[in-house]
Amino acid sequence: MIRTALFVIVALFATSTAQAQCRQALALGFDVSGSVDEEEYRLQLDGLATALADPEVRHAFLITPHTPVRLMMFEWSGPRDQRIVLPWTDIQDDTDLDALIATLQNTLPARARDNDTAIADAMIFGARELLQHQDCWLRTLDISGDGPDNIGLHPQSVTEDVLGDITINGLVIVPNSRANVSKNRSKSETLLSYYMIHVIRGPGAFVEAAADHRDFADAMRRKLIRELRLPNLSWLSLAPPHLLRQ
Repeated sequence: MIRTALFVIVALFATSTAQAQCRQALALGFDVSGSVDEEEYRLQLDGLATALADPEVRHAFLITPHTPVRLMMFEWSGPRDQRIVLPWTDIQDDTDLDALIATLQNTLPARARDNDTAIADAMIFGARELLQHQDCWLRTLDISGDGPDNIGLHPQSVTEDVLGDITINGLVIVPNSRANVSKNRSKSETLLSYYMIHVIRGPGAFVEAAADHRDFADAMRRKLIRELRLPNLSWLSLAPPHLLRQ
């Protein structure tokens, strides 16, 4: 039953993407707030570069060359502190990925960074960027971070009116750290559960975890492979009910 449904979904996907200009718009948002020092900053950017060089990740990006993935990456911290590091780029071949890797390796931290952690503002910034790409079959935002938000709008308060139909996934660093922003230890929760409850959105949304900043490259690799996989099994929840019957 599921195998038949997958076949139908793949066929529908192939037909739809033939009419689209890109398969997926993917925006990566990296936390560079005050809790991230220069070494950790470097580990994040080099971690993404390492992930983009991985053969399995490259295959996932390049599997549909006529409807490429469109990628961008930005840094975020305080409410008005977002910086685009990798502008929107259609990933059509290895040369495109190599150019992004070179940019990451040569990127330096911003001279001044906000100490605050405004996850909701990062979500809104990423959503506004993604919603400009209506020619893409899917629009996905990744929010990476090592702490809960501590200023401005709460992430759970960001509505679908702002986010549209995008999917938001998370990558948490040090997932078992405590996210007790209320200072009430009886209501303390882990960063992993915080992201699962308050940040991720959309069918099939998930959270990947990195044990620490040194594990960021492996976690990013796993996340990219999962969200670029064709077809994403979470699409079964979007399929018409008759497609899931025998």
